[in-house]
Amino acid sequence: MAAPKMKIRIGDLLVQNGVITEEQLMSALASQKETRQKLGKALVVLGYVKEEQFLNFLAQQLKIPMVDLSRYNFNHNDVLKLSETHARRFRSVVLKEEAEYFLIGMTDPLDISAYDEIQRLLPKPIELAIVPDSQLLTTLDHMYRRTSEIDDWADQLSDEIVEDTFDSAKLSETDDADIPVVRLLKSIFEDAVSVGASDIHIEPDENVLRIRQRVDGLLQEHVMKDARIAPALILRLKLMAELNISEKRLPQDGRFNITVKSHNIDVRMSTMPIQNGESVVMRLLDQTDGLIELNSIGLPSKMRKRLNKLIKEPNGLLLVTGPTGSGKTTTLYGALNELNIAEKKIITVEDPVEYRLPRINQIQVHPKIGLDFATVLRSCLRQDPDILLVGEIRDLETAEIALRASMTGHFVLSSLHTNDAISSAMRLIDIGIEGYIVATALRGVLAQRLVRKVCEHCKTDYQPTAQEQAWLDVKLQHSDMQSQGFKQGGGCTSCNNTGYIGRVGIFELLEVDEQMSDALRANDSYGFAKATRESDSYQPLVISALEKAVEGVTSLAEVFRVTEQLEEIEEQR
Repeated sequence: MAAPKMKIRIGDLLVQNGVITEEQLMSALASQKETRQKLGKALVVLGYVKEEQFLNFLAQQLKIPMVDLSRYNFNHNDVLKLSETHARRFRSVVLKEEAEYFLIGMTDPLDISAYDEIQRLLPKPIELAIVPDSQLLTTLDHMYRRTSEIDDWADQLSDEIVEDTFDSAKLSETDDADIPVVRLLKSIFEDAVSVGASDIHIEPDENVLRIRQRVDGLLQEHVMKDARIAPALILRLKLMAELNISEKRLPQDGRFNITVKSHNIDVRMSTMPIQNGESVVMRLLDQTDGLIELNSIGLPSKMRKRLNKLIKEPNGLLLVTGPTGSGKTTTLYGALNELNIAEKKIITVEDPVEYRLPRINQIQVHPKIGLDFATVLRSCLRQDPDILLVGEIRDLETAEIALRASMTGHFVLSSLHTNDAISSAMRLIDIGIEGYIVATALRGVLAQRLVRKVCEHCKTDYQPTAQEQAWLDVKLQHSDMQSQGFKQGGGCTSCNNTGYIGRVGIFELLEVDEQMSDALRANDSYGFAKATRESDSYQPLVISALEKAVEGVTSLAEVFRVTEQLEEIEEQR
């Protein structure tokens, strides 16, 4: 294809074809002068045309294809034929390499200078396609990540160390953004935010340094060839978290706040001495979008209504349970958000405080100075609270105070590290609480897990194997679930070829009734489990997970991954 015809007056053509009016064109041109946007962008922002409508029209006029990047199957090696710098500068991406030419996706195929530069950079002629600007930046983030940039800065840092020019004193200069260790950390954080990582692990090995990111619950690894850069990296992080930089023999915990790509990130950092130095794990808490509301965590509508009723009780204890990383904190904060009104005094006791909430008195425990959960809770009860949040019940003393508070006119929310709702109530008895106290105080238990969601952009139908179908037949025999067809992800740019984007909660809600209370008073774990299963309102986590698969939200593989553990627990019980 030859270079694009530059004399085309797209605004006049839009008017001639009745896509926009003359007045709308004049308004967009005036806006374009003020904002220096492209005309198409101005028309979209003003709401005169939709982006897809505009791009389709432009593609027809230029006689070039329009490509939906969210559904495009990229060859990573083809994309890398154009450097990330040039791809971002010219708002373009290599879609594919053919024998005679490169197909280039551009957000503005009328940009003749960008066309000429790309043609100069590539060894073959280029042909153009038009791509949505709203999809391009996301695509570039996924395709290029920050891995090459991270490697470049790691190499520079490694060179400084080898040449004995590395000055550790520079690490304390917070305004020096050009030293390699700062640029390396900046790239690591930007990469983590672009893929939605919840944690960053920095792990020095004997000869390499591993940077691992937890994305949708699973770790992704990037290996750096020189382990000698680890001390400089960890030293800088310790300075940011205000930790003791001379202490390398003991674990340390700290936190700091950074802004990455317009995201306000609260970082909780933990160091641990290991054989080859120190390991660092950072939990990333994105404060930008605020709290998730209770109605947005994925609860089925019937369960949501029951939970809303439970949290409005004047007193009693509500437990949220599940393993680490199952979303307990999000659920608890969602409940607090629902309860946070001027008429209620709410106090939280946490370790650490993860999200800042207006009107709520939040206290972070500090065991080293004697400010532990039990001590804080005793003082909290003298602060006239209506609602208490105890971050986690860890020991008998904390449990006793929390349960007695719930019996004396306070509503208490807390979490437990248990596997399901049934075992949670018995755990309280196991740690030493009298059964009659648990029976009197406990109102309900919400157990939860997170499963990955199938990517909407590469979702395909999935036919269960014979073995899977046999398992399904057993689980669905007493259910009225109607399958809409099971789905799986094929892997695409949008999901980093994993087939999944994001996670959704699966839940079981146990509301304590009279039969369950009687079993608790008698310390009868078997009777309690039996009464729970016979309750009309109780639905186990396995069924909740299966519902998400039946709806096509998650895959059967995810259901089996989560429920395998649950069924082992059920067999043991």
